[in-house]
Amino acid sequence: MTLHADYDPDNIFAKILRGDMPSVKVYEDEIALAFMDVFPQSEGHTLVVPKHVQARNFLDMPTLKLGAYMERVQTVARAVEKAMTPDGVVVTQFNGAPAGQTVFHLHFHIIPRWKDKGLAGHAAGQMADMGELQAIADKIRAKLG
Repeated sequence: MTLHADYDPDNIFAKILRGDMPSVKVYEDEIALAFMDVFPQSEGHTLVVPKHVQARNFLDMPTLKLGAYMERVQTVARAVEKAMTPDGVVVTQFNGAPAGQTVFHLHFHIIPRWKDKGLAGHAAGQMADMGELQAIADKIRAKLG
């Protein structure tokens, strides 16, 4: 997919936002939804998507909505860090397929990192066990306060 194209309202994250596809939710309000990545690169890998926008990537996000959305990304990243106690946390976002973007609805990845553990490939490998993801989501959710 090119960097600039029309928004596809049937992308998987739009379907999750509409409730047409299931997700393991971590956080939700009127601004954003955070849920567990079903192809996690590490334990605790969480995605944060904006609601009520049709932004394919960061460059498409309306500037006036960016601040509130980024506050939610930070809130979730802090909860992931508290819950998972990693050595580091990657907060990343891809713009366009050549940059690694695979779902064309703006989203940030929050990926806990441990010095002795490698990462699985982005959007690769096997789908995670939903029960395990739910347990991790519960752990993260408990640290949101």
